[in-house]
Amino acid sequence: MRIFIDIGHPAHVHYIRNIIYILSSRGHVFFVTARDKECTHALLEHYNIDYVSRKRGSNSIFGKLFYLISADFFLWRKARAFKPDVFLSFSSPYAAHTAALTGRPHIVHDDTEQNKLIHLMYRPFTKTVIIPHCYESQIGKKQIRIPAYFELFHLHPNYFKPDPGIYNELGLEHGDPYVIFRFVSRGASHDYGSKGMNLELKRQAVNKLSQICKVFISSETELPPELEQHKLNIPPWRVHHALSFAQLLFGESATMTSEAAVLGTPAIYINKHGRGYTREEEEKYQLVHNFNESLSQQKEAIDKAVEIIENKEHKKKLKEKHKKLLKDTIDPTKFSVWFIENYPDSFRIMKEDKKYCERFN
Repeated sequence: MRIFIDIGHPAHVHYIRNIIYILSSRGHVFFVTARDKECTHALLEHYNIDYVSRKRGSNSIFGKLFYLISADFFLWRKARAFKPDVFLSFSSPYAAHTAALTGRPHIVHDDTEQNKLIHLMYRPFTKTVIIPHCYESQIGKKQIRIPAYFELFHLHPNYFKPDPGIYNELGLEHGDPYVIFRFVSRGASHDYGSKGMNLELKRQAVNKLSQICKVFISSETELPPELEQHKLNIPPWRVHHALSFAQLLFGESATMTSEAAVLGTPAIYINKHGRGYTREEEEKYQLVHNFNESLSQQKEAIDKAVEIIENKEHKKKLKEKHKKLLKDTIDPTKFSVWFIENYPDSFRIMKEDKKYCERFN
């Protein structure tokens, strides 16, 4: 099988890499295009995945429109030469349009209910949409629900083993408590209308927690000078090891919040809209604490962070909840490998037996 993949975000590299490794070992052939966003290209190179860049894109409305046209044309030219049997992506309108233009099916993975504009752009051109069980919208006949969080694509115990050597890389003694902050740029379409955390409250949060433990900040944008000293200076492929041993993740990234949860690390997530998966990770497993962007809620989030860090047993008490999370979910990589390799029969099987995927644990 010849599989065309389009990648638009660093997280997609993690989601897709084990699928590529497994299917490549079985003789399937891939062609990967990738947007030049943050560390996407660096991750692809680190994991030895060949790719072609579709350049950076734009954050403005008109810039996005122009980029849509140029990227569609770019992918169409590459697809004509590659001649794929199927397209695969995580909510890529470019892959969807190219699939339609070339008469090939497009399989999408999507876990973000707020991506309304992106949904309008890819769904009419897409055959199948794989969504997590906690997705809070109905898509209709195209949807396949699976009991998994997408962060388990790369952080399922079948693939990820936390490396305690990360303590040395962080300049810490083994077992020293630390917090990771994650701030985002809010340039993505699903972030429209969301202002993020107040800068002054970011400073307050960092100052309060740095009095209790070591603080590291991962940020998509340049940090103010007074916060630069806390910058997390490790390669992007080592971040999940740091996240695994952290006492807490505090931030604005839904993806990193869920990554923390599936690793058993408590997380505080601040966002105007929230996500279905972060809400479930709070309600069902108490591994996430969701707050909106009101000033009162942001202050409550800081107080909650202090409470968690001061309680040195907090993370240990969540071990059983973490075990339950892993027991309740499947290995989405194993499922996707089967689904792609057996497509379109796999789509029919899942429609006839919605619990068929439960065997992929």
